[in-house]
Amino acid sequence: MTVPFDPPAAPARALDALDWAPRFAKLPEKFYTRLQPTPLPEPYLIAFNRDAAPLIGLRPGEEGRADFAAIFTGNQLPAGSTPLAAVYSGHQFGVYVPQLGDGRAISLGETVGSHGVIEIQLKGAGRTPYSRSGDGRAVLRSSIREYLCSEAMHGLGVPTTRALAITGSEQPIIRETVESAAVVTRLAPSFVRFGSFEFWYHRRDAEAVRHLADYVIREFYPEFEGAQDRYARFLREVARRTARMIAHWQAVGFMHGVMNTDNMSILGLTLDYGPYGFMEAFDPGHICNHTDEAGRYAYNMQPRVGLWNLYALGQALVPLMEPEVIETELKSYEAEFDSALNTLMGAKLGLTSTHADDHALVVELFALMAESRVDYTLFFRQLSRLHAADASADATVRDLVLNRERFDAWATNYRARLALENSVDAQRRLRMDAANPKYVLRNYLAEIAIRKARDDKDYSEIENLRKLLMRPYDEQPENEHYAALPPDWAQGLEVSCSS
Repeated sequence: MTVPFDPPAAPARALDALDWAPRFAKLPEKFYTRLQPTPLPEPYLIAFNRDAAPLIGLRPGEEGRADFAAIFTGNQLPAGSTPLAAVYSGHQFGVYVPQLGDGRAISLGETVGSHGVIEIQLKGAGRTPYSRSGDGRAVLRSSIREYLCSEAMHGLGVPTTRALAITGSEQPIIRETVESAAVVTRLAPSFVRFGSFEFWYHRRDAEAVRHLADYVIREFYPEFEGAQDRYARFLREVARRTARMIAHWQAVGFMHGVMNTDNMSILGLTLDYGPYGFMEAFDPGHICNHTDEAGRYAYNMQPRVGLWNLYALGQALVPLMEPEVIETELKSYEAEFDSALNTLMGAKLGLTSTHADDHALVVELFALMAESRVDYTLFFRQLSRLHAADASADATVRDLVLNRERFDAWATNYRARLALENSVDAQRRLRMDAANPKYVLRNYLAEIAIRKARDDKDYSEIENLRKLLMRPYDEQPENEHYAALPPDWAQGLEVSCSS
């Protein structure tokens, strides 16, 4: 699986020696507001991601500095940083909101290494002009969830932003209950969103749309710069990247929960982890966000919402090209999504070739899984144990479904498909285990880490999960208990937009 944001490490260096290279800050100031983060009292380090630190060239041991927590909470700025909050708008649950923006995120700036430039952003760093009625803060619960899931998605091979650290403070923050404040440091080549373009289009500022598009093409799609049809090529590539990203979501059973256009990365990265979830009892219409009463962002809606969001981006680019060109370029989305998902599903089934009947095989499998509400991750992992020529060994996976006769009929077709390519069980199992994770960030696992951190100031489970989820396809027999089905108490867990 290809991950666009996994550059080689930069040379290791001290925090004081980060080489800041402002790019976004060189745009006209109407695109953002320069401001300082709002300090939090007595910040402390909760989690530090040693695997992400090389992305900015941070040398080992820097997290032990006395001022590390202060810097990555926003209380103290590193020399050379250019803190700012960006403005954007977006469609939230299908309704256009004229002004949103970084309401609780402040970028420290961009740092450069031999790998390129990475933006460092503090989420929960205080109020900005775009906070509306919000307090600009994040809480410990949501910060742990974002930190863990961005790294879990990276481990799964899904395009995503990354997370460097969590810092905390005892300052109380009011959500559904009173919680403690936290800041998560996240990393990406850029945090420009679909909504960044929508903001200027709906304000009828064609010059700003062009200026932003030229900036994004120059910095992130330089292969299109100078081409007469560069805007069309840019839109087509964004559509393709978005399609591939969402195909990855569907394949691993991930649900974003809030696919608003302001949460859609212009680079095709999974952005803004809130009320996400990984599919457990398989239900194609599952809604992971209990705020989403209409089910707009249900699992089976994600592919079409991705296209809807691209049309919103396409509309914002009307000042740069004809609507007919936009329509043509966006047609690439469905073909790219189908191709990517077919490839991923073929890998999940251990297939090495394609066949006309493969789609029907997958459709029937999903219907079978939905009928039995079988656990998505467990089923696909166990499916690799099925023998190509011996149905007597099917019990491990067969016992997961209620309708055994329907499973037997599907398994007969599956075996016939395996026979077409002379599949060898041992080799196929290795391929399937490399495509079907054993470990995903189930909500109950995140909740255990949250409760330990909240109630006992015990942050060890955050690191345990992070290391586990960096190798989700490995057996890791010492961590077998993390692959267990959710306990009964987890059935009452709910996540919403405040999560």
